[in-house]
Amino acid sequence: MTSNSRSFVLASRASKLAQIQTNIVRDGLEAAFPALSFDTSFMTTEGDKNQSQALYLIGGKALWTKELEVALKENVVDMLVHSLKDVPTTLPHGCELGAILERENPVDSLVVKQGLPYKTLEDLPEGSVVGTSSVRRVAQLRRSFPGLVFLDVRGNLNTRLAKLDAPDGPYTALILAKAGLVRLGMGDRVTTDVTAPILFHAVSQGALGVEIRADDKEARELCKLLTHQETQWKCLAERALLRELEGGCSVPVGVSTSLSQIDKSAGELTRATLTITGCVTSLDGSAHVQDTLSQEVESIQGAEELGRNLAIKLMSNGAKVILDDITQDRRKRASEAETAE
Repeated sequence: MTSNSRSFVLASRASKLAQIQTNIVRDGLEAAFPALSFDTSFMTTEGDKNQSQALYLIGGKALWTKELEVALKENVVDMLVHSLKDVPTTLPHGCELGAILERENPVDSLVVKQGLPYKTLEDLPEGSVVGTSSVRRVAQLRRSFPGLVFLDVRGNLNTRLAKLDAPDGPYTALILAKAGLVRLGMGDRVTTDVTAPILFHAVSQGALGVEIRADDKEARELCKLLTHQETQWKCLAERALLRELEGGCSVPVGVSTSLSQIDKSAGELTRATLTITGCVTSLDGSAHVQDTLSQEVESIQGAEELGRNLAIKLMSNGAKVILDDITQDRRKRASEAETAE
């Protein structure tokens, strides 16, 4: 049982979007457990501080989570609220995912500079500059739009939109995760969604995850009520795929996942047909490996196994060569960047 005297502290990054997402989780907990106290704390992470280098060069997802996890492990805070796509597929010892909330639409969206008439990527003139900090998006979009120029853009969503709309700015459009725009109340900025097979979204995109200490039984019990099982099964399958591929924040791995023929017992998900498509694309878009697996699963473990099996299939069909080339390219460019400094 949870002690009524305990106050739980939820922590996240300090960006406006992260605060909104943390408040979503806090509000859900307060509604479910009105007798308990829930506070929030926000901090700046290394990923927030380093806005000058491309994500591709400066490392993996721990940029967004490391400082927060130190606070969690030292009992300064009790729960971490993350965009699940930013969470490493292997958590530090002593930490676990306590909850995965219902997913927003996971697609990416085209956002065109204010005042321009373009409605789709196909409308953009050759040579137009499209901003994104995601090598996944760039790699996939280069396959269909070789005439566009892709340029890194960093900062929180408000900053990126300001860079887009600046009269003297270089960008014609940005590609952004739709979920973040919706949560910020900026859904009206979406020009159009860019969906598979043109652009497969990131692993766990659109979902919120709550990280807790593995030995915190009280927090685990609270988190159970927040978890949306359909989202959980899909996202854990995707994370298992990415873990097997050893992909990080800056690896061009895209996914699309669905559940059908869902069976429940006493409100609990007991069986469903899980279909997962995964792809790995070379940085220049010239090589692309894609495959789909579909299977009836009866547990989280079954969902994760299907994700791993898809990764193994992708690796055997050429994804390993692409990923090895990307690793070599990153090391070379990181070394060149250090030399330039």
